[in-house]
Amino acid sequence: MKGKFYIGLLIIAIIFQTSVLRVEAKEFDYKSQEFKAVASQFMCTCGCGQDHFECDPKTCNLTVGFKEDLVEMMNKGWDKDKIREYYINIYGEEILTAPEKNGFSLVAWVMPFVVLGVAGVGVFFIIRKWVKKKETEEVIPENENETDLVEEEILSSMIEEERKKYL
Repeated sequence: MKGKFYIGLLIIAIIFQTSVLRVEAKEFDYKSQEFKAVASQFMCTCGCGQDHFECDPKTCNLTVGFKEDLVEMMNKGWDKDKIREYYINIYGEEILTAPEKNGFSLVAWVMPFVVLGVAGVGVFFIIRKWVKKKETEEVIPENENETDLVEEEILSSMIEEERKKYL
């Protein structure tokens, strides 16, 4: 009975030990998908306008150190959210490629589109009002109608005379 118990404990210990070794053996590098997910959420501070994953290390010295720090943090076991909080505490929200989805950041990103939409609707109604106003003002007096007919007859007779001269 004791032998079976010790064998069971040995099997559990081997299973537990292999799972622990797998977690420790996971090494992240610059080409892993996890690294891409973490590095692409931070904007490079050199002014190139790219995230740290896309920034070229040949032309930017800042991204080399940043990437080394990210790999080191990931190998220590830090997850994406913990790394994000760490860099937000250091650089502020300006380092993020996408804004936080709460508070003033959300308002700052949404408000320009709301203002453009409201302005577009306002311009539409103003133009519509002007067009309607112009249509109502275009009432032609009867005298103008008669003068237009007279002018038209005079012009047609002049054209007819000129045509007779040359043809």
